[in-house]
Amino acid sequence: MKRETLFNYAREHFNSDPEYLWSKFPSYAVLRHHDGKKWFGIVMNVPGTKLGLKTENKIDVLEVKVRPEFIGSLRQKEGILPAYHMNKEHWVSVLLSGPLSSEAIYDLLTESHDLTA
Repeated sequence: MKRETLFNYAREHFNSDPEYLWSKFPSYAVLRHHDGKKWFGIVMNVPGTKLGLKTENKIDVLEVKVRPEFIGSLRQKEGILPAYHMNKEHWVSVLLSGPLSSEAIYDLLTESHDLTA
């Protein structure tokens, strides 16, 4: 899935446009609730080695909040890793170029939106 596809979904379903908050990381984008406060997603391009992968190439990931009781089973799925930036007990990193379907990624983003409301 491409970033823009994900951003279009967030715009259409949650009235949320990506915000680029860090000059040091100009490609990192935050998705917030329309009231402008809580984050429900972060898209980053991270060197694969920082995610435990065997590549230095930068990889687009989406971080989303999930229910703690589902963390373990979600991390068993290919394409879902422990959170890179956020609390690992509540958030996961999803490889946007990974094996998860668009629908599965949208479901995770929707769940994150609901959990952070």
